[in-house]
Amino acid sequence: MIEKRESNLQELQSILDYIRWGASRFTESELWFGHGTDNAWDEAVLLVTHALHLPMDSKPEILAARLTMDERNQVMDVLEKRINQRLPAPYITHEAWFCDMPFYVDERVLIPRSPIGELIRQRFEPWLIEEPLAILDLCCGSGCIGIACAETFMDARVDVSDISADAIEVAQININRHDLNEQVRAVQSDLFAGLAGCSYDLIVSNPPYVDARDLAEMPAEYHAEPGLALGSGDDGLDFTRRLLLEAPDYLQPEGILVCEVGNSWEALEAAFPNVPFLWPELEDGGHGIFILSREDLLAYRPMFEVGTNG
Repeated sequence: MIEKRESNLQELQSILDYIRWGASRFTESELWFGHGTDNAWDEAVLLVTHALHLPMDSKPEILAARLTMDERNQVMDVLEKRINQRLPAPYITHEAWFCDMPFYVDERVLIPRSPIGELIRQRFEPWLIEEPLAILDLCCGSGCIGIACAETFMDARVDVSDISADAIEVAQININRHDLNEQVRAVQSDLFAGLAGCSYDLIVSNPPYVDARDLAEMPAEYHAEPGLALGSGDDGLDFTRRLLLEAPDYLQPEGILVCEVGNSWEALEAAFPNVPFLWPELEDGGHGIFILSREDLLAYRPMFEVGTNG
């Protein structure tokens, strides 16, 4: 293996050589793409330019540039890490983008990719009646949803909360990165346990919602992410049931709950067939986001109580 690597380092000389080699090996190794890029070539471009401290949109002329031996080793280290460990690229670069904003990420949090970003860019219209002054990003992970909301609604106070102390540490890194300490607060909390006395105009949540079957069948790249943030019981709805029951106590009268449940949307509809879940159509792709008003959450609370306790 060492001899093969040394041979590659001698034969591969230009930036383009390493992009091509990386893309070929990624395809050969049957890697999974879904954490920022969707194909082997773009993934190789991302990782090679990262290793060389170059922007991804560098001029094409740079592709012919020959690399020093130190640079070749650096690039090869990154490409081999992606292949051998099957780590998603953002865990290698420690950066992911959400709502056109960069976020620090590592293995303590999910990699940002929620279609809720489209609703943030639309300012949650037409479902928000008034500009929100208090927002909660529940199960915040990296804090990307709450921070994007803070940038969108600049007069709002934003709490980002997560049960994971590790996730709160990462969220705080991103709050600092975007200079939002005066507007955004990170709180460790199991659901609403650490948020007593708080009330919000908007609660947004991308909670764990992957059912047991989907979790078992996920590619290795997804198993690199924290399991606590993915799985939620046999049907993926253990957390969502609790959220539906408790959320209205933390919403203002005109407040709304926006929650992502992904592929578990069918199980949610089956569990609560009479609840008027609103499922926005998403132009940018993705599915499984529902919206409910505080009024509806209260009206159907008896069903949620049975669904949670039964």
